[in-house]
Amino acid sequence: MCGIVGKFNFYNRKPVSEELIKSMCDIIDYRGPDDSGIYLDGHIGLGHRRLSILDLSKLGHQPMSSGDKSIWITYNGEIYNFQSLKKDLMLKGYTFSSHCDTEVIIYLYQEYGEECLKHLRGMFAFAIWDRNKETLFLARDRIGKKPLFYYFDGKTFLFASEIKSIFKDKSLKREINFEAFYDYFKYLYVPDPKTIYKNTHKLEPGHYMILSKDGIRKNEYWDISFSEQSNLNENDIAEELLNILDESVRLRMISDVPLGAFLSGGIDSSGIVALMAKQTNNPVTTCSIGFDSEEYDEVRYARMVSEQYSTDHHEFTVNENTEEILTDLAFYFDEPFADASAVPTYYVSKVARQRVTVALSGDGGDENFAGYEKYYIDDIENRIRRKIPRPIRTLILPYLSDLLSMGNHAIFRKGTTLLKTLSFESDYGFFLTNTEFDDHLWKDLINNDTKKQIGEYDPFSVTRYYYNKADTDDHLSRILYTDLKTYLPGDILVKVDRMSMANSLEVRSPILDHKVIEFAANIPPGLKYNNGEKKYILKQSFKQILPKEIMYRRKMGFSVPLAQWFREEMKAFVSSNLLSTDAGVNNFFRKEIILKIWNLHQTCTRNYSTILWSLLMFELWYRKFMR
Repeated sequence: MCGIVGKFNFYNRKPVSEELIKSMCDIIDYRGPDDSGIYLDGHIGLGHRRLSILDLSKLGHQPMSSGDKSIWITYNGEIYNFQSLKKDLMLKGYTFSSHCDTEVIIYLYQEYGEECLKHLRGMFAFAIWDRNKETLFLARDRIGKKPLFYYFDGKTFLFASEIKSIFKDKSLKREINFEAFYDYFKYLYVPDPKTIYKNTHKLEPGHYMILSKDGIRKNEYWDISFSEQSNLNENDIAEELLNILDESVRLRMISDVPLGAFLSGGIDSSGIVALMAKQTNNPVTTCSIGFDSEEYDEVRYARMVSEQYSTDHHEFTVNENTEEILTDLAFYFDEPFADASAVPTYYVSKVARQRVTVALSGDGGDENFAGYEKYYIDDIENRIRRKIPRPIRTLILPYLSDLLSMGNHAIFRKGTTLLKTLSFESDYGFFLTNTEFDDHLWKDLINNDTKKQIGEYDPFSVTRYYYNKADTDDHLSRILYTDLKTYLPGDILVKVDRMSMANSLEVRSPILDHKVIEFAANIPPGLKYNNGEKKYILKQSFKQILPKEIMYRRKMGFSVPLAQWFREEMKAFVSSNLLSTDAGVNNFFRKEIILKIWNLHQTCTRNYSTILWSLLMFELWYRKFMR
């Protein structure tokens, strides 16, 4: 796993500064502490930081070139089928000087051009400089496991694994993109392709870009299709799914450095550990994170799996001084990011890195097999929605919702939310289920300048675009597609990449192999969410390798006790940041409303923990990057 950077002056053709490329690399040295390299060719500059996983020799040094020096690459990721691809290329006459996957991509590009992406099975973000064609080819893996940012203002083009590298170019202005600002507070992350900054973008998963003297061309090379349904019976689907997952795990256990796994005690990570144990005669190294609060502590379930498969198990309890790492988290994420599970993800990565360099995770199980509680809530709402005539839903329910909103009791608040959600169609109802800020609170909170900057923009447009883009009429499949295109790459994979890379750890996700995703998309939706049971077909696949206590326990997720933290151990830290006279949030929000939210939370009148967390992480980002 690595960090990549570059600059391409394809308009003015000015030479790229070696000092700039070096500084872009150095600021993300934690992504690749083992080696670094720079390639300059007049108006193009490429940089690389290397975390050695395969071929630990200097032969894996990057940027790497083809034998004739016509092709240069800087690459971040792992190609799990590189050995079979290498054999095919050797039969075509290509010769190799290393044993790593980087060189395979070079010759795959020489042989197939843009079509090379269809042959790759893995996670990746790379840039290829073709000297003969004078083109820069940038690509990102199908589901977005590896990040790739770029800056373009009509004249200047830079790219990098992290935004902070791009802004090492002091000629660039840091200006807030207010559409992304609004998205962040609605979704708790900034969805692709936006970033919090103007002129700075994320290359979307499954896309590539080509830059040349003719300009910029961007194409989508892969998408998820739900249009075809498998005609296999339930047992055959479960068996085939287990076989595909088994192969996916086996491919991800190829490594020249120590390898282990995250183990939360949930079905996804437990299933991955079970499949890993089948592949090796040595104990699998497993790592778990716990909390002092029993409500949020899953380690007892992780121990159950560890004991069954005799893993080399390690645990860490998050219990104090959490605020000490929050400023660091703001640095690693580069833009506001409010998924509080970044905290345990950071710690489990830190624990794992003390023992291994590569860890497998269970990410992707919820999005592929309908595992989140929100899918259950959405199903209940849709069942009710279908029974209420549309005129009543659209005219009467909003009125009742407003009446209930006048009460302070939690029951009134839940009733208000339900009635409001039911008054809309199912796509907007799902959007409301996915978002935190109530529209009334949001309008009270933002100041007049912020309202003007946002204008008429509506964050629902993100959900609506992907919901409508899905090639199916089935509602569950459409919301799974939406999450696979938004929440997964924008939140889950960002969290895992930044927190693991902060600890120089590579994380691999077998359930996010594109063959697993494609197979899952073709499973009938009734076998994913079966009469209220989430992940039904995945449980049928794992029932031979996992105990019932793991498969049918209440889902906890990777949650943290935020409400308690804000009222107790983190109270002073949060107050000193959010409520200070020089707080950055004061530039965007009404201070008296923030104080009102804070006081209502402190008195336990309302639980505003998620909203306060989003404000806090915005504040810490603003202090780090905008002052």
